[in-house]
Amino acid sequence: MKKIKLIWDFRGSDAAKIAEHHEIHLKEYINLEKKSLNITGYEIINELHAIAFMVVLEDNMIAVRDALKPHRGAIYTD
Repeated sequence: MKKIKLIWDFRGSDAAKIAEHHEIHLKEYINLEKKSLNITGYEIINELHAIAFMVVLEDNMIAVRDALKPHRGAIYTD
């Protein structure tokens, strides 16, 4: 089954801190909802852009997308 990487973009001078903090909430959601995958993270793209992400199975993507409102998604490759 395909894995989908749901991505939240943060911009501005505090983007890295916000993305790092957002990952905490994504982990909380995974624990509360007892999701089968536990892949999250954050990446600093540059000094004014960072992302937080969560990987979900394709079957769960619509429900998670509707609940958490990511900015975009991509196919996840290990």
